[in-house]
Amino acid sequence: MPPKPVAPPTPDINDCCGNGCDPCIFDLHAAAMEQYRAELKAWLALAGQTADAGAGGPSF
Repeated sequence: MPPKPVAPPTPDINDCCGNGCDPCIFDLHAAAMEQYRAELKAWLALAGQTADAGAGGPSF
């Protein structure tokens, strides 16, 4: 199983230069968080399938 995704670090308020950049560092962080959430959702689904694989109980 692949390693659990790690959330991107949150930029400090002082990391923004305040010049109205496009994209701003906070926009980039928001996009990285969207990607992280998608990867985490997929990882959790895979982890659930892996955990459930042997939990079927006896087969009669």
